[in-house]
Amino acid sequence: MASPERPQPVNLAEGWSPASWRDRPAAQLPAYPDPVALAQAMDELRALPPLVTSWEILALKQQLAEAQEGRRFLLQAGDCAENFGECTSAVISNRLKVLLQMSLVLVHGLRLPVLRVGRFAGQYAKPRSADTETRDGTTLPSYRGDIVNAPDFTAEARTPDPRRMIKAHARSAMTMNFVRALIDGGFADLHHPEYWNLEWVGHSPLAEDYRRMVSGIGDAVRFMETLSGSEVHNLNRVDFYTSHEALLLPYEEAQTRQVPRQWGWFNLSTHFPWIGMRTAALDGAHAEYFRGIRNPVAVKVGPSATPDALLRLIDLLNPGDEPGRLTFIHRMGAAQVAEKLPALLDAVRRDGRRVLWVCDPMHGNTENSSNGYKTRRFANIRSELEQSFDLHAAAGTRLGGVHLELTGEDVTECTGGARDLTDADLARAYRSTVDPRLNYEQGLEVAMLVVRKQAQLAAPRR
Repeated sequence: MASPERPQPVNLAEGWSPASWRDRPAAQLPAYPDPVALAQAMDELRALPPLVTSWEILALKQQLAEAQEGRRFLLQAGDCAENFGECTSAVISNRLKVLLQMSLVLVHGLRLPVLRVGRFAGQYAKPRSADTETRDGTTLPSYRGDIVNAPDFTAEARTPDPRRMIKAHARSAMTMNFVRALIDGGFADLHHPEYWNLEWVGHSPLAEDYRRMVSGIGDAVRFMETLSGSEVHNLNRVDFYTSHEALLLPYEEAQTRQVPRQWGWFNLSTHFPWIGMRTAALDGAHAEYFRGIRNPVAVKVGPSATPDALLRLIDLLNPGDEPGRLTFIHRMGAAQVAEKLPALLDAVRRDGRRVLWVCDPMHGNTENSSNGYKTRRFANIRSELEQSFDLHAAAGTRLGGVHLELTGEDVTECTGGARDLTDADLARAYRSTVDPRLNYEQGLEVAMLVVRKQAQLAAPRR
């Protein structure tokens, strides 16, 4: 007996397919010289196992819905751009340690569950301000991330190679496998948060504050277990999700699939894809692709965004006002956020639309240092974050998360912070091939800043 057809939901995107983006203008995509090789690489990707599952995606969407209601706080953080050479156990475990420690600070201070989303296991593509780069009279394609080409300034390295998509999938799978194994093996056990320590920050000005916090949490866990006479459950593991900018649409299309016992299409390369500011055009290829997938999605919102464009984007990406579906990540810059953000908050609030607001205090604050490094000042990062909390409070909206570029390595890429790094310090350990990242110590300082600011806003006014 034939099984009955599953009813199609009313919000299935009309006229959409994983490839319908090809009929729209596409920004930030590389020009592959061999279309046959590109098609072959996509066919190979379609046959490979998915990196995430539909039930993980739907679980994340539910938790994002709770964050929209103020019952969770989103910590989304990781590398500006992963590279193939850093798919190592040390780099991955240090990255995980940073996020666990930051989330511990947030849980302790905010008294809320923290939703942990890493910028990894797929963050291999990067947008560029120009399609080409010229050095000493030679012009070559811009470096667009390891998933597209290599950073070396040679014709061979800079030629877009579709086989790199297969390498990116393999390294994403290895990263996810290691993260899952660490978490399932008790790496995130709240009974032993001291296991998450990073050796190089023992001399940090923040180290003692963090140790006191860890000790207090350990004492609280032991106290609860003494009272109950048994071990508190669910303290030995955490939920962890992945995200990346879904920039390279051929890669995303090849991993967009239907699954048994679910309607619609899922991007199974990541739990939480986002659209960057440069590719968020309403009539563009990226918006067309995103409107049809069932993943929760995010959009970066810059200072040029208008209230009307934002409302139209909501209509396109979340016409049914589905809880947990849509996140706006605003990245205005410390100098512009007070002027640009309030009108956007007011328009979405008045329209009654359900979104999660998140602050990215990194991308609007990039500048060149006196000695020629691309950097960000911690003072500006702190300022944009603090202003954002105040602006949301004034607008009657809620800032429900932060989005950061950071690493667990001992880098010196952003100036300022607890150790007051200067322009001269940048040369010591500047390793990023694209954007400057917070180091572990600066990331922990951001988490403590969020806690202090929330406590300040919650304190009764006299």
